[in-house]
Amino acid sequence: MEFTEWIRGRTDEQLRALVSARPELITPVPAHLEGLASRAASPSAIGRVLDRLDRFTLAVVETLAVREDPVSKDELRDLVGAALDPGEDPEPALSSALERLADLALVYGPDDALELGPGVRKVLDDPAGLGPRAADAFRHHPPEQLEEMADAVAPSTPGSGRERLAAALAEPAELVESVSPAARAALDQLVWGPPTGRVPNARREVHLASARSPIEELLARGLLAATGEESVTLPREVGLHLRGGRVHRDLLAVPPQLRGAARDRELADRTAAGQAFSFVRSVEELCERWSIEPPGVLRTGGLGVRDLKRTAVELDLPEWVAALVVEVAHAAGLIAAGGGVDGEWLPTSGYDLWRVRGTADRWVTLAVTWLHMDRVPGLVGERDDRDRPLNALHTDLRRSSAPSVRAATLGVLAAAPGLAPDRDSVLARLAWEQPRRRGPLREQLTDFALREAEQVGVTGLGALSGHGRALIEGGDAAEVLAPLLPEPVDHVLLQADLTAVAPGPLTSELNRWMTLTADVESKGGATVYRFSEGSIRRALDAGHGGEELVAMLARHSATPVPQALSYLVTDVARRHGRIRVGTASAYIRCDDPALLDQITADRRSAALRLRRLAPTVIASRSPRAALVDSLRAMGYAPVAESLDGDVIISQLESRRTESVAPARVVASPNGLDPEVATAAVRALRAGDAAHLSRREPVDAPDGQVPRSPATATISALQEAIKQGVRVWIGYLDSQGNATSRILEPARMEGGYLTAYDETRAAVHRFALHRITGVAGL
Repeated sequence: MEFTEWIRGRTDEQLRALVSARPELITPVPAHLEGLASRAASPSAIGRVLDRLDRFTLAVVETLAVREDPVSKDELRDLVGAALDPGEDPEPALSSALERLADLALVYGPDDALELGPGVRKVLDDPAGLGPRAADAFRHHPPEQLEEMADAVAPSTPGSGRERLAAALAEPAELVESVSPAARAALDQLVWGPPTGRVPNARREVHLASARSPIEELLARGLLAATGEESVTLPREVGLHLRGGRVHRDLLAVPPQLRGAARDRELADRTAAGQAFSFVRSVEELCERWSIEPPGVLRTGGLGVRDLKRTAVELDLPEWVAALVVEVAHAAGLIAAGGGVDGEWLPTSGYDLWRVRGTADRWVTLAVTWLHMDRVPGLVGERDDRDRPLNALHTDLRRSSAPSVRAATLGVLAAAPGLAPDRDSVLARLAWEQPRRRGPLREQLTDFALREAEQVGVTGLGALSGHGRALIEGGDAAEVLAPLLPEPVDHVLLQADLTAVAPGPLTSELNRWMTLTADVESKGGATVYRFSEGSIRRALDAGHGGEELVAMLARHSATPVPQALSYLVTDVARRHGRIRVGTASAYIRCDDPALLDQITADRRSAALRLRRLAPTVIASRSPRAALVDSLRAMGYAPVAESLDGDVIISQLESRRTESVAPARVVASPNGLDPEVATAAVRALRAGDAAHLSRREPVDAPDGQVPRSPATATISALQEAIKQGVRVWIGYLDSQGNATSRILEPARMEGGYLTAYDETRAAVHRFALHRITGVAGL
């Protein structure tokens, strides 16, 4: 049976399953089913779908690939079953695998004559670890050399040298038995793959009588074929003989069991929820700090090593977690490069919109971003191929396979509810599920995915959480997470030692105000803040008054404001702003001449190069910012003033940059919208019918189609697509001429209708805005 005819004979439901599992086949939709079959046989499409097969299903494909002729299901069952554990029935797994392969158009034909789809053998390199057939392995050898080898191993046989040698290797038992033990040991090393090896001067001319080394014995008998100057391969026929006719050494018909520690699911959910809350707060704190003191953008792009270390200290996080927070915030569009000429990393205006949302919704935004972003925060601190360090936020952190590895890793965790599987069992499960995607980078990405999932709050105690499951299955993760989150508190407990204890997570606004007014001394179940002269001055610099600070403390404290704290605020506020610093380079202004006398007499002011201009004014050559910092270091409380004499208030949260688009959500490679699949199949059927029947154009009915509103036109076309019926439309061509068409609508997208035009006997696309009306037939 021809592959195209087999495709044409599939039902609409089977074709929908095909295009849903392989959406690349209809991007764009082929004109007919012959085009679909041709696209399904392309190397790129085959390689993409082979990457999605599990180990057992891929083994079925490899078994068919090593056989040239069609294979019956019974014969295939025996070949595959030989690699399974004794007593294990291969029938259920084989039937399921063949059904899936047929859905993917990789295997076709009846059960008594199963064949691989065209092009599959060419894509598979060394299937099951077996080398090329003898006829292909020796195709580049000189004819005279092949004649000599054939005369040595198969004398007095008809045909060319290559044909005679291939015929002799088809039954290699006698040749294999004739080699020395050392040569047989060399063959055994290649039996189960890889079938290639490196040999110096592999193309040297050797003869059976003059062979001295084990390799020369094998080369002279054709048991090894030279494929390059220093490479040899084991012909497929020889490999199958040495394997005793088995294609695979061992197989698992079902995924390997996951091993690990059992977790209480409720405890795991609560733990993950707590971590999710902490991750959201870390992102918020990062953006708040960077709005005040934004780090610079490196000349080569990215975030400097020192800036990352400083950020980790400020957030009280390990460096790799700080890098994760920075990368996810950037991918979510919450921070971006902006600022001056050299650039700074600043929060975006999108951060302000994100900040006012509920905690659960904010977490979903971050978790979805992490799941789908192609950046790999775990690589921060490592070195690239040129031995250059990989910095956070650098473009070199992109890895296209990162989203699929995260999704596959979480899929493994989802298969074991309430279990925290160990790393080795997760890697073994992934190796079985996607054997063609193995490699050191994939293992590294899996390690990153496991530890980052815990940090983001997708997993708890190593087990997938309920909101994590909803996240990967497309459910309402925010609704699942919200009841598990700790309730924010709107008060603190003020202590007599100038500290405040937050008995739980503070509300967003109170947390920002406390961070401004006090310094975080310790974190944990309860956060401890410490008030100091510097922290009170920071709040005063931001425009708050002394009385306002005391009132805020009284409003948000569950205990009375301690006298020591009230005195501290009052004293700092009283002294705050008595000295004014302007621009001379800078000047000091104060209504109290005695205080200026004290400053000029202080030895620590010598470096400021002060000069008295008047009883209440001192000039300095130092910049205004440096002068303010120096005076504060000397124990004074100056404030900066503008050229007009007004106090300059520090706006701590005013710095923003333009919003950027968050990381693009990568669609699942194994799914397609059902309506799109249905429309595509309908278009393929219509186009294939036109391709086969070569129908003649028909005349449009007499008269004009009544005009209808655009909404009514679209609704009528959508109904015709669902019902699969013909319609009569009025259409304006590119010159504005009114025409009538009889159509079989297939699908509608992007402002265009794809349909079979019976008046033209061809598939065409029609601009929806040019359709003046629709009528039924």
